[in-house]
Amino acid sequence: MDFAFSPEEEAFRGEVRAFLREELRERPSGGLDAWRFHRGFIQKLAERGWLTLGWPAEWGGQGAGHMKQLVYNEEVAYHDAPGVDLASDRVGPTIMLYGTDEQKQRFLPPITRGEAVWCQGFSEPGSGSDLASLQTRAVQDGDEFVVNGSKIWTSLAHLAEWMILLARTDPDAPKHKGISYFLLDMKSPGITIRPLVDMAGRHTFNQVFFDNVRVPRDALLGELNRGWYVATSTLDFERSGIQRVIGSYRTYEQLVAYARETPRNGRSLLADPLVRGRLAELKIEFEVGRALSYRVAWMQSKGQIPNYEASVAKMYGSELAQRLAIAGLRILGLGGQLAPGSPWAPLAGSIETLYLTSAALTVAAGTSEVMRNIIAGRGLGLPRD
Repeated sequence: MDFAFSPEEEAFRGEVRAFLREELRERPSGGLDAWRFHRGFIQKLAERGWLTLGWPAEWGGQGAGHMKQLVYNEEVAYHDAPGVDLASDRVGPTIMLYGTDEQKQRFLPPITRGEAVWCQGFSEPGSGSDLASLQTRAVQDGDEFVVNGSKIWTSLAHLAEWMILLARTDPDAPKHKGISYFLLDMKSPGITIRPLVDMAGRHTFNQVFFDNVRVPRDALLGELNRGWYVATSTLDFERSGIQRVIGSYRTYEQLVAYARETPRNGRSLLADPLVRGRLAELKIEFEVGRALSYRVAWMQSKGQIPNYEASVAKMYGSELAQRLAIAGLRILGLGGQLAPGSPWAPLAGSIETLYLTSAALTVAAGTSEVMRNIIAGRGLGLPRD
C-alpha cells in the first residue's frame, strides 16, 4: 500500500482547504438558519463539481479517482463542513448501479445540482441490527404498491423530499429474499412524521408512519423482492469513508492545545504524565484510524472491493470518537460537562456535545457488534455458529 499523495492531489487539498476556510468563517449554529446555510453550501459544492466528485462525467461528476475523493472527504471532515449528503453519497451511486434509464434521468441531475434532499427509511422499531427482519409491508395493487408500517431514526425526514425505502413485498419468502427497495415521494398522502429529539437536544431523527401510502410501480429500484441486495450496496457506500475518524480530530487538537495552555497546580496541564500519556495514545489511535481509512480508498483505487476492511474502519472510527469524548471529560474535569452557551464551558462545550452525540456512532450505519461479526466471518473466516 502506497499512501503518498501525488502533487496534483496535494494541490487539490490546498484548493479545498482554502475554500472551506473562506466559506465557513461565519455560519449559524442551529435552527432554520443553519439548515439554509447547509443547503446553500451544498449547492456551492455542486457548482464546483465537488458534491459528485467521483461520479462519472455522464452524470455530472468529474470521474475523480478514489484518492482524490479521499483528500476531499478528509478536508471536509476535518473542517466539520457539510461536504456530502445522503443523496450524493449513497442514493445517487445506488441508482447508478440498479436504476432504470428513466430513473437515472429523473433522479440523478437534481442530485448533481445539490437540489435534492433525501432520507433513508431502513430501520424499524423492532428491526435495527437485524435489518432483514423488517415488517413494513408493500402490497402490489395494479400499477402501485400500498405501503403500511413505520421507520425509525430517519434523519432529516421532516425536511426531505424523497426517501429510499425498504419494505417487505413477499412475506412468505426467507427474510432476505422478500424485500424490495423503493424511491418514495415524501409528499405522498398517508405519511406522518414525528420528531425524535436526541440527548443533545437536537431534532435530526424522526419516526415515519405509513398509512396506505401508494407508491407507483416505477418507483421500484432494482428487482422485485431483491431489494436486500440493493440495500447492501447502499450500506457499503455509507461505511467506506474517512469521516468517522477525521470528524473528531479537530476536537482532539483543541483538547491538546487546552492542556498545553491551561495551568493546574502551578504547571501546565500537559505536564501531568497521565494527561500527556492519554493524549499521546489518542494521537496514535487517530493515525491508526487514518491508515485504516486510507487502506479502504487505496483498495478501491486498485479496483478491489473492500468489505470487512470498510467495517474495520467504520467500527474503529466510531469507537475512537467515544474514547476521545471520555478522555476529554476526564481531562477537563467538571467543566467538561458544561454545554455550549455556558460562559464557563471549556472548549465552548464541544466535549460535552461530543460525549452526547458519539453515543449513537456505534449504532448508526451498523452496530459495532454487527461490524465485528462481518470482520470475523468475511475477514477471519470464522464460522457463524
